Amino acid sequence: MASIILPRVLEVGAGAMARLPAVLQGLGCRNPLIVTDRMMARLGYLERLRGLLAEAGMGADVFADTLPEPTAASLEGGLAMVRDGDYDAVVALGGGSPIDSAKAIAVLGRHGGVINDYRFPRQVDEAGLPVIAIPTTAGTGSEATRFTIITDERTDEKLLCVGAAFMPVAALVDYELTVSVPPRTTADTGIDAMTHAIEAYVSRKANGYSDSQALAALRLIGPHLRRAYHDGEDRVAREAMMLGATLAGVAFCNSSVALVHGMSRPIGAFFHVPHGLSNAMLLPAVTEYSLPAASARYADCARALGFAGLDDDDARANAKLLETLVAINEELRVPTPAGFGIDRDRFFEVRHTMAEQALASGSPGNNPRVPEAEEIVRLYEALW
Repeated sequence: MASIILPRVLEVGAGAMARLPAVLQGLGCRNPLIVTDRMMARLGYLERLRGLLAEAGMGADVFADTLPEPTAASLEGGLAMVRDGDYDAVVALGGGSPIDSAKAIAVLGRHGGVINDYRFPRQVDEAGLPVIAIPTTAGTGSEATRFTIITDERTDEKLLCVGAAFMPVAALVDYELTVSVPPRTTADTGIDAMTHAIEAYVSRKANGYSDSQALAALRLIGPHLRRAYHDGEDRVAREAMMLGATLAGVAFCNSSVALVHGMSRPIGAFFHVPHGLSNAMLLPAVTEYSLPAASARYADCARALGFAGLDDDDARANAKLLETLVAINEELRVPTPAGFGIDRDRFFEVRHTMAEQALASGSPGNNPRVPEAEEIVRLYEALW
């Protein structure tokens, strides 16, 4: 049996952001705190959002100091506002980082403590303030998941927090907000979404429901990722990627992520690599490692993505999957760790610590081929 958890409200399509006042009213909320970042202010999205609320007779304070890779310290300003204010909802506007920050602020602001108190394996089901997520990248899928990731900067460890408390009550999925996203971010977030769908499908926790969402996501992402990267004004590609990212989020929320994400988080924490980019660095090598344990499932992914034909047998489909993953990284200019500027000696110095942190997250245990710590170390080494 699978227990499925979803946002209560999903508004999907062009102009979905304009539904915010009605969604808040439907939830009985009138005094939200907007959690976002400085980029949303510069792009004018924040002012548009506040204008929509003003037209409906609602005010909204703003916390706009979230970081691209949120830390426990970066939450403090928002938490102080929640503790001192009288907010009845949190509106998250931005990519995965503002949404993850908003989830943490909504829970910690109501229940207290520090983010370390909420880390996996604790299941956090006590409701915080209701979160309405408005994603502006395609994407992390965080608008439709019961997870948040916050770095403990004292230990350089990304903390995975899990539970119904972190599931947004509503998500407004408006692809028009992604048209301004630059190619680098389009590539990184798009490969992140593809990784979510693949890992959800091959996970040991996969089920019929998550399979349906993962395959639907892959059919949208495969033909449109490179199109969106090369032409940000391609609205067909942008819409497909946005919906694909949300479906991929639904898929892994109700299945799991696996080894790629387990290994990716420590790279981000130690070397400040954007999450989607570290996933992209790892995806080809981890897929090759995992393939023998789930050949048929990976072949299904290859066909759904359009990387292999329906008449390709599993072996041929998987060969094409590996070839195309490498080719996509080249076409989308995904750097190697060295190309990103990571110091090789420092990387090798912490590789055993990263492997232990990866295992502690629980994600590698969901992989079709479950690794020992030394196997993870060798996979890290293979990136060089």
